[in-house]
Amino acid sequence: MAQSGNSMELPININAAQVTTAYGHRALPKLNEELQSEDLQTRQKALMALCDLMHDPEYIYKAMNIGCMENLKALLKDRNSMVRIKTTEVLYIMASHSVGRFAFLEHDIVLALSFLLNDPSPVCRRNLYKAYMQLVQVPRGAEEIISKGLISPLVWKLQGEVEEEFQELILDTLVLCLWEDATEALNSNVVPILKQKLISTNENIRSKAARALLNVSISRVGKKQVCQFDVIPILVHLLKDPVEHVRSNAAGALMFALVITEEMKSHYVAQAAFKLLGRNTGGWRGASWGWKGRRLRGQAQAGLSEGARALRVRACLWGINQA
Repeated sequence: MAQSGNSMELPININAAQVTTAYGHRALPKLNEELQSEDLQTRQKALMALCDLMHDPEYIYKAMNIGCMENLKALLKDRNSMVRIKTTEVLYIMASHSVGRFAFLEHDIVLALSFLLNDPSPVCRRNLYKAYMQLVQVPRGAEEIISKGLISPLVWKLQGEVEEEFQELILDTLVLCLWEDATEALNSNVVPILKQKLISTNENIRSKAARALLNVSISRVGKKQVCQFDVIPILVHLLKDPVEHVRSNAAGALMFALVITEEMKSHYVAQAAFKLLGRNTGGWRGASWGWKGRRLRGQAQAGLSEGARALRVRACLWGINQA
């Protein structure tokens, strides 16, 4: 005859790696204590629980007040790769909220994260890039990355990372940082690196590289480097790109790069002006630009007119000679 009894085995759907958190106001203090545990599995479980809780901005605020940020900074140096991965994931989730960005700035998380730029774990680096990308959504976050001298390492990583996803995340970060200040990037040979990204087969990388060059070309030094490294011909070629946002950003980069003085004598600058003025008979003129592309093209044309009337004449003569 069958007898009833309680099984000592765990239910099938129970995750053994998931920590059991305390209820109410004791949840975060308990996890904060476990982050400091010498037991590896305890630290890992606490980080997994934090990944769930940090989606709520209220918990982020509480975590700041109980010293959780300092413990997370310490775990970024942990020998275990899983601990570093989950720590960067917690920080990335926090950076997606405004209160989390404030915590980054208040506790100097930006610099602490930078030591993982060369971490052997790709997942760890992905979380780091995502955290930086979220942080620069506010001007103060971009200024923090610039002030810590991290533009040069990010430019270097843009060239060194093979994964296209990582390149896109770095470009997202650099675009907003370059808008604030492009000095360090220009001193780190950012222009030739962005030039290589302009010919990528990935349309998002092409578009974001063009947008970065737009911000680089705002300064006079940036304009000179764009001409010096022969970026203008590639930007002109991108005006025929099948992707609308690539064409728009290329036109925006040309809008700033062409408004210069002695460099305007370049043959390629004249060619760019000729195409922007719409006097060529290729497929570019009939391309669909969208409102943003039309606005940038119009601004580029206006900039050319302000720069030098002779440039229009040169562009027309170039077109006649090519006919």
